[in-house]
Amino acid sequence: MSKKPDVVSPARRRSALWPVLAGLLLLVVAGVWFALDRGPAPLPVTTPHAAPVADAKPVRPAPHLVDEKQCQGCHSQQVEHWKGSHHQLAMQVADDASVLGNFADVTFKSDRETTRFFKRDGGFWVNTPGSDGKPKDFPVAYAFGIEPLQQYLIDTGAGHLQALGVAWDTRQNKWFHLYPGQGVDFRNPLHWSKPQQNANFMCVECHTTGFKRNFSAVANSFSSQWQSLGVGCQACHGPASGHLEWATNKTTLDHAGFQQSLLGGNNLKEVETCARCHARRAPLGDGFVDTHRLMDDFLPSRLTRELYELDGTIKDEVFEYGSFTQSKMFAKGVRCSNCHEPHSTRLRAEGNGVCLQCHNPAGKTSVAGVDGRGLKARDYQSPEHYQQVPGLSGSQCVDCHMPGKFYMVNDWRHDHGFSIPPQARALLGDSPTQRYAQSLDALRSGKPGAAAALFEQLQRNDLPAIRRATLLAELPNYPSQRALELASRDLRNDGPQVRLAAVEALAALLPAEQRVQPLAPLLKDPIRAVRTETAYALLPARQAVSGADFDKALGEYEQVQLSLLERAEANLNLAMLYRATGRLDQVEPSLRAALVRDEGFDPARVALVQWLDGRGQQAQARQLLDDGLARHPESALLQHAKGLALVRAGQRDEALKALRKAAELEPGNTGFGYVLAVALHDQGQRGAAMAQLSKSLEQQPYNRDVRLALMHYLQQAGEVDKANGLVEALRAINPEDPMLQPRS
Repeated sequence: MSKKPDVVSPARRRSALWPVLAGLLLLVVAGVWFALDRGPAPLPVTTPHAAPVADAKPVRPAPHLVDEKQCQGCHSQQVEHWKGSHHQLAMQVADDASVLGNFADVTFKSDRETTRFFKRDGGFWVNTPGSDGKPKDFPVAYAFGIEPLQQYLIDTGAGHLQALGVAWDTRQNKWFHLYPGQGVDFRNPLHWSKPQQNANFMCVECHTTGFKRNFSAVANSFSSQWQSLGVGCQACHGPASGHLEWATNKTTLDHAGFQQSLLGGNNLKEVETCARCHARRAPLGDGFVDTHRLMDDFLPSRLTRELYELDGTIKDEVFEYGSFTQSKMFAKGVRCSNCHEPHSTRLRAEGNGVCLQCHNPAGKTSVAGVDGRGLKARDYQSPEHYQQVPGLSGSQCVDCHMPGKFYMVNDWRHDHGFSIPPQARALLGDSPTQRYAQSLDALRSGKPGAAAALFEQLQRNDLPAIRRATLLAELPNYPSQRALELASRDLRNDGPQVRLAAVEALAALLPAEQRVQPLAPLLKDPIRAVRTETAYALLPARQAVSGADFDKALGEYEQVQLSLLERAEANLNLAMLYRATGRLDQVEPSLRAALVRDEGFDPARVALVQWLDGRGQQAQARQLLDDGLARHPESALLQHAKGLALVRAGQRDEALKALRKAAELEPGNTGFGYVLAVALHDQGQRGAAMAQLSKSLEQQPYNRDVRLALMHYLQQAGEVDKANGLVEALRAINPEDPMLQPRS
């Protein structure tokens, strides 16, 4: 395989937040809507008071962004590297110089739609179906990225910028659709006109410097602003006003006038700086503060089954951070700029030169700050090294140790985990990554020994933080006293991603009132993401945890949602918060606002249906549900909600039809299958209920609730041997499960 260019393509970043973040934005499904109902308890209004400080030093003015042209006088070499780079050209006003695509009145036909590209009055235009499915002329506002593809941002009015789904291939000089063969049209969430393609939220922050979305919920409009187009100096180094003062007046300011330095120290600051864009993550506000830790402003994803392979290699579009922080390179102190020249974004050396900085015949690293212990003196470029593994013949290090995939159709990305290739693992024997992958496979497949493998992994002290957080997320499927102890221990872990995962695990393992003692200290955690998740976890026990720390952290959680009002998910989260804290007059407006932001966001529609139904407005609730089903008849969640509504109305036969339809539409959703089984059993169809549970258990053998329900039904039916078989299977999977322990 030939080596692919390993440069950072700004065009690829559009989907860094896509598909949107149900878990990352703390979205919860409809069933939890009622779980937070513990009676009204309005949040107190608190006013901070500043205590006087004697002999305080003069407070310096807050640093601010400056015109980056002022950087060129002193930093000409860096500026020359930056010119023409993917960073500089990440986003440009659409004009004859920036637009690379063919707009000479040409037509492109995708699976479902036709788009025409043309010029008018000196500007660039597309004629394509909009949100209503009707073709219309739209102006192109910005060119997005330069290579290997270029996208275009469409101005749809009220400040909304949308990323067109048809892009220009800059190598083959042709138009192509980013979702070929998926039948995308105006009804599909992937359509260019939908919220998932809103560039103000999804894209522009990583293609500009000093970006603010500035969304107005009242006007449903954006007045987005940036200091400059493209990724400039201050996007990474922070506001430069203090640096200019330092350079001009030769004042004695720390870090040459910047708030902090990316140089020196360990590699964490630099890696987290790059991760603001080079990570699959969700925002926790509008913009970021350069002095913050990553998880003060963003919530990076874990190694979920949807995003990563079992061994942690890339699967979906996840960018570099998640892979790199698993690697031995990261643990040894390697930082992004050791391999990539940060201003040009190019590799620091050709061919294997980057790797040979450390992996060389001398066995010594030439990179400052990197721990060279353990390096072997070996000629890694010799055929004896790369030909000893059957099936591997590439002479480039990246061919084996940085496997890649195409994303956005034509954009090749290397995995940054620097892993041992699978073909070599058999020769080298068991490795930490191999044991991790085997453990995760057992956990997600419900295999015998799964719990023991999980506990063994979590007892390791050398487990990368992102892997530890991923494993902690599996703990609720394997409850035991040891699970509680391991999760509790990781509440004190140095890694904020680990602490957050431990909070989530304990919240799932413990009843609300029992969470207070272990979790309350984390309301004062130094990292915002941990504080807000802790407050959310303690919300059901708010009467037992009231106090200034809880109020402040819960206020931060609310502020996060208020800063994301352009998203339906945030409006749903606010509705749930308002319901849980007794602000009932704000619940329905928030749910309706969610549907204004995205009428196809089914969780908000279901929550509103349940809210109206619970307040005696059954006719309105039914109409809302019928409207949704008329637009989206294949929505499993809406069919499921219809079934539950019919159950509440006493129409059990019709309810079964809807619940069965939901399970058929999403056979992998065991929640739908579980509810269908309960409904079947309640109507006397015990055999059908057990068959449905058996089917669900085959799909998710780790699902403890399904297993216990099936055991119960089998016992009721007198099928003792089958029930005992399930008990023994559970014992093999998790012998410490509370259901298997003798009752006192």
